[in-house]
Amino acid sequence: MERENAWKKYSEEQVAELEEVSAAYRKFLDKGKTERECVKEIVKLAQKAGYKDIEKIISKDKKLKAGDKVYAVNMKKSVALFQIGKTPMEQGMNILGAHIDSPRLDVKQNPLYEDTDFAYMDTHYYGGIKKYQWVALPLAIHGVIVKKDGSTAEVVIGEDENDPVLCITDLLIHLSGEQLEKKAAKVIEGEQLDILVGSRPLAGTEKESVKANILKLLEDKYQITEEDFLSAELEIVPAGKAKNSGIDSSMIMAYGQDDRVCAYTSLAAMLEVEDPERTTCCLLVDKEEIGSVGATGMQSRFFENVTAEVMERTGKYSELLLRRCLANSCMLSSDVSAAFDPLFAGSFEKKNAAYFGRGMVFNKFTGARGKSGSNDANAEYFAKIRRVMDDAGVAFQTAELGKVDQGGGGTIAYILALYGMEVIDCGVAVLNMHAPWELTSKADIYETKKGYEAFLKNV
Repeated sequence: MERENAWKKYSEEQVAELEEVSAAYRKFLDKGKTERECVKEIVKLAQKAGYKDIEKIISKDKKLKAGDKVYAVNMKKSVALFQIGKTPMEQGMNILGAHIDSPRLDVKQNPLYEDTDFAYMDTHYYGGIKKYQWVALPLAIHGVIVKKDGSTAEVVIGEDENDPVLCITDLLIHLSGEQLEKKAAKVIEGEQLDILVGSRPLAGTEKESVKANILKLLEDKYQITEEDFLSAELEIVPAGKAKNSGIDSSMIMAYGQDDRVCAYTSLAAMLEVEDPERTTCCLLVDKEEIGSVGATGMQSRFFENVTAEVMERTGKYSELLLRRCLANSCMLSSDVSAAFDPLFAGSFEKKNAAYFGRGMVFNKFTGARGKSGSNDANAEYFAKIRRVMDDAGVAFQTAELGKVDQGGGGTIAYILALYGMEVIDCGVAVLNMHAPWELTSKADIYETKKGYEAFLKNV
């Protein structure tokens, strides 16, 4: 059941359309390197497509009818979009769900210190990373600093061509004999992931003058003090824009493609579908990389609460109807899969691996080893999905996340499945997953967007 490379079937018109999708996706990645930045850009695109803020609908006591489009934002870090369908919501929705957080380094609350005429910021890594991959790279700071008066300073350092970049230093090869004897997990320790931010002392100061200079520069630009770090959310990410990759420009290399490649394709499909039979929903959440916890993760009640609000606005809400709506819904848990890498073929089982260029990837189950922590999709549901994809001419493949005993991973699928709805994992295959720079195939991005549109329209 080997799948053909999708590039082989494309017409010139389809290649042109593929390139348009890829260009828009790269722009989205450049504008959204944090959850907050993603939500801001998502809302902008949604409003342009005619979506209205549910809070304004509620405050004006307006009703919703078939064809109406609304969105809800949760703490500026997750967002849900709904387009009201022709059938009653208690008959279920078609849901695309992805996450917009990505592995990174977070600046600690008391981060700034000086050591031997260097100023550093202390960090705590977020999500699963190979720590050694983050040294000796150009890095940028993105985030917010909220002051006691409630005002917010938005911080981006390292992205403009005139900005300085930051880095984490590594030991030179000439002195690294002992370091190279360590296991990869220990070559760089978590507490060594401190960002070098300066080396120039402030004139007229005696003690910690390099740190004092950094604080003065931050105060001049952002009007903040050192104590304001206590209420800051600053993320360290790779500096630089998303780029075409390969001499043939068939791929995209960028930071954060897990899982923003699925978030963007879900959003793009949602914004293009009009007048659906069933209510459509695009749910983009935070905190998946650390277990979907917290008020902005999938385990929060945000989705359930906002669905109740939408049903109330349609004039048909009760606790029972909400339960029926969720149980009767169908979902694609839009998350990335591990792409087969022939340089590391021993970690994959070739018959059940995802390949670049062969279309969107369906994972009947994820989890680790004995399917631990997995949502295992029903065969009946997958059969229905297969029919929809084939009817729409979408190139797709199936895969597992590596060899059975090699490891594994999870998504938000099992959380939505708790409501009793049908859920299956699917998305784009990624090389270098969780590395600072990840790779995807343009063909897979294009096919995944098409697949998400077919799902919203026809399931």
